[in-house]
Amino acid sequence: MGRRGYPPEFRRKVLDLVVGGRSVADVARDLGISTESIYTWRRQDRVDRGLAPGLTSGRRPS
Repeated sequence: MGRRGYPPEFRRKVLDLVVGGRSVADVARDLGISTESIYTWRRQDRVDRGLAPGLTSGRRPS
């Protein structure tokens, strides 16, 4: 599934900033992470909440 270098709590806070109106580019720059990571986390969050098709986090292979 890729590198798991960021804890779930950090990922949630990042997504909350984006949902709150901050741009992905601004959040990525300010926190020193890639925009691709944020887009991936957002996509997976949508799957986990049933808003997009795909495997939920609990069903993805290790």
